[in-house]
Amino acid sequence: MIEITAVAADKIKAYLADNKADSPIRVMAQSSCAGMSLNLVLDQAGEADQVVRQHDVTLVADRGLLDSTGKITIDYREATSGCGCGGGGFAVSSEKPLSGGCGSSCNTGSCGC
Repeated sequence: MIEITAVAADKIKAYLADNKADSPIRVMAQSSCAGMSLNLVLDQAGEADQVVRQHDVTLVADRGLLDSTGKITIDYREATSGCGCGGGGFAVSSEKPLSGGCGSSCNTGSCGC
């Protein structure tokens, strides 16, 4: 299951309009030395994907990813002082903790401030 907040959907729609893009947003896992994180990219849906439309935004994710992460939530957070990670942006979190990479800075299932 993928869920997006209205605030995040508005930010994505603005980005798509500004860049004259008409593509679904893919949620994907990426491994790095800091561990696994969930990221957003422009991409088309494939046969192994779940496609969800919420707040007029089309989201896609591989069903295997959703099996391992459980519910994925996409939010947008404005920059605040004292955040500690350089500002606001999209926060993509999963119901189940992510594992992988060679570190552990993002293994709580949530990336972002």
